[in-house]
Amino acid sequence: MWSLLLQIAGSTAGLWLADRFVPGVDVLGDGKTFVLIGAVLGAVNFFLRPLLNVLTLPLKILTLGLFGFIINMLLVWLVDIAFTELVITGIVPLFWTTVIIWLVIFALTKWMPDK
Repeated sequence: MWSLLLQIAGSTAGLWLADRFVPGVDVLGDGKTFVLIGAVLGAVNFFLRPLLNVLTLPLKILTLGLFGFIINMLLVWLVDIAFTELVITGIVPLFWTTVIIWLVIFALTKWMPDK
């Protein structure tokens, strides 16, 4: 439960940072929109990413783990498709949005105490 909350908080904060600093990323709406999209992205990361990591294990081994980043980009892209309020135009803004979200979630999971 604690990990799911960290995923949701990190995704929401990462989306907000990407909206503020990455050209080509726009979230149309208010704070509720950020929370809703962040909650869906956090839930997708929490539930779907472990399954995709197991299914793509041979590719992750061949690419020395770099394919995991492609999986993260795919999940952000799927959330972008699902929500019309989230507009990411192009592969470069998608890349930087994924990097920001990954860094925020990484920082939260490393600096927050385990429950």
